[in-house]
Amino acid sequence: MNAPDLDAIEPLAAERVTFDDTVDVVVVGLGIAGTCATITAAEAGASVMGLERAMVPGGTSALSGGLIYLGGGTPIQEACGYHDTAENMERFLLAACGPRVDAAKVNAYCAESVAHYHWLVEHGVPFKAQFNDEPNREPFDDSGLIYSGGEDSWPFIDIADPVPRGHHPQFPDTAGGFLMECLGSARARTNATTLNDARVEQLVVDRDGAVVGTAATADGTRRLIRARRGVVLAAGGFVFNEPMLEHYCPPARRPNVAWRVGQANDDGRAIRLGQGVGAGLRNMDAVECALPIGPPHRLARALLVNSRGERFVNEDTYTGRIGMRALLEQGGEVYMIVSEEIFEVNFVGMRLQWAAETPEELARDIGIDEAGLARTIAEYNRHAATGSDPAWHKQPEFLTPLAAPLGAVDLRVDRDAIYAPFTLGGLATDTDGAVLDGTESPIPGLFAAGRTTAGIAAGGYVSGISLGDGSFFGRRAGRAAAG
Repeated sequence: MNAPDLDAIEPLAAERVTFDDTVDVVVVGLGIAGTCATITAAEAGASVMGLERAMVPGGTSALSGGLIYLGGGTPIQEACGYHDTAENMERFLLAACGPRVDAAKVNAYCAESVAHYHWLVEHGVPFKAQFNDEPNREPFDDSGLIYSGGEDSWPFIDIADPVPRGHHPQFPDTAGGFLMECLGSARARTNATTLNDARVEQLVVDRDGAVVGTAATADGTRRLIRARRGVVLAAGGFVFNEPMLEHYCPPARRPNVAWRVGQANDDGRAIRLGQGVGAGLRNMDAVECALPIGPPHRLARALLVNSRGERFVNEDTYTGRIGMRALLEQGGEVYMIVSEEIFEVNFVGMRLQWAAETPEELARDIGIDEAGLARTIAEYNRHAATGSDPAWHKQPEFLTPLAAPLGAVDLRVDRDAIYAPFTLGGLATDTDGAVLDGTESPIPGLFAAGRTTAGIAAGGYVSGISLGDGSFFGRRAGRAAAG
């Protein structure tokens, strides 16, 4: 490839270096995946050193909303009156996170989801037994449970019983920082050591190709750290690496995409370190992209149309699904059509750009197909008046015929609409976090978790699954590395 920030990072040979430190397990990155790997490895009796590139741990996890996707019958679900099973959760995730979903990872995650909930609570993460009926983002209050992936919308209501699974730590609104404070305290209670402002430059391998350490730069000093049992890579995705985005995932690089989800160290370095020792890659073209229509969820009564004036999604579904379809299938050229009694300014300040008395006039003002928009609105209104939506199966409570005057919100990606993408692909791993080579064989001594890997989400997403599978498979990777 011969491109800076795109090529694999070649390892060092162990016989040519002298190690400065020796531990059982080295963890690269201390977001939620690396933190949980560190805790689990240390609790298993291993000596652990966590290397964090930033000045403080937390990574993108600390900047997130804090939702963790959990189910199967957690105490919070039961207390809020929702019955769930691992099988029901698995049916939903296989549908919502595919295609290309890793069925083995989904099965393991769902089967142990309740146990993972208890592990989080035991390690200091509190949840309040209160349901919030505003879906798709973390609650503005400290409620502990929401719908976070369109579980209560079509087509998923035909696949699995609708149950909320977005678990929100007991902290008002955005809770990622609070979540990482809780888990950081749990990490500090172990014997693990951490080194901040430490950039891992290379992995170190022995004569047989096993990973036996890392070379890092900290405070301007090069340090070689031997890992007797294993190295865990958990240093984020690659949404801030321009050459990697251009090569693997161009839609996430659209110049006018408003907000890439992550932080500057999500630059793919850990993925390239893995490639340097022969790691395989999966789903590198996969991207999640939210387009926040709500809150309030009442705005799902509006219509979302493309340049042909046609609907392309059921408006009451998960905003991440709306965003992905808008960006990937419609080229980011979509509009929200409302009537006067429906429209209100949402939480990101969405405003009307056009208003007109007829669909044809509105379409002319926007510059989209007049006949197409008129036909779409007429057909929608005819069915909505009877409480049905045969085209997209929107739920009855969101079916309101649109009456003049009509308005439109500009949701084009090259304007001011907020498209929030991040990458989903990464290193190939098994269900215990072992990194796999091109033949699906484990690379001795190398493990990974979190957005550095191809996790549960592949061709679809649900809010909370990054923190969910990052923490869960981070624990598994830490345990496997320690063992």
